[in-house]
Amino acid sequence: MKKVTKSKKKAYDFDKAKSYPIGEALELVKKFSTTKFDGSVEAHFRLGIDPSKGEQQIRAAVNLPHGSGKTVRVAAFVPAAQEKAVKEAGADLVGGDELIAEIKKTEKTDFQVAVATPEMMKSMAQIAKILGTRGLMPSPKNETVSTDPAKTVAEIKRGKISFKNDDTGNVHLVIGKVSFETDKLLANFQTVLDLIRKIKPAKSKGVYIKNISVNSSMGPGIRVQL
Repeated sequence: MKKVTKSKKKAYDFDKAKSYPIGEALELVKKFSTTKFDGSVEAHFRLGIDPSKGEQQIRAAVNLPHGSGKTVRVAAFVPAAQEKAVKEAGADLVGGDELIAEIKKTEKTDFQVAVATPEMMKSMAQIAKILGTRGLMPSPKNETVSTDPAKTVAEIKRGKISFKNDDTGNVHLVIGKVSFETDKLLANFQTVLDLIRKIKPAKSKGVYIKNISVNSSMGPGIRVQL
């Protein structure tokens, strides 16, 4: 296991038991980022939900006002008549039945998000197992099944992201890059927080948002004041 150097321990000198106002927490995240690359800024929400119950699971999509800073490869599964529009919207991989057949044969999925029209979903059943196990299957729940796929592709390219809770009831997502100005990270964070509050499951009892932390890639977690 790689040891943490004394200099890095000193650089991480902050009160780990304290919860910080979000603006201050984000400043600390930027301060403690020591990677040579432009690391991502992540937000983690521990929720008071029972993930074993379908009616309490969290799954949604959100438009980050300043984008995530990540380059996302998008595959669009559409009829021939809509191929031009999704290409112009920025889709990296476009096709219909022939693209489905290729993925079925090769099992290659060199994209991070898949978008499809409702009429293509029946054909996509052929590759549902391949895409599903990789978290790539389009779904109405995260708004990747759309009657206007060009609009959906454009939104994803601008920074729309999908998220869902994990098996322990936590939500993890990227809200930007370390190079972002703090006010832009703050706006992205607040947009996510507002949505998570809005979609609280009706059957979730007790404290809904138990705690929140933010961190940079390979950086320490900073607790956020609720």
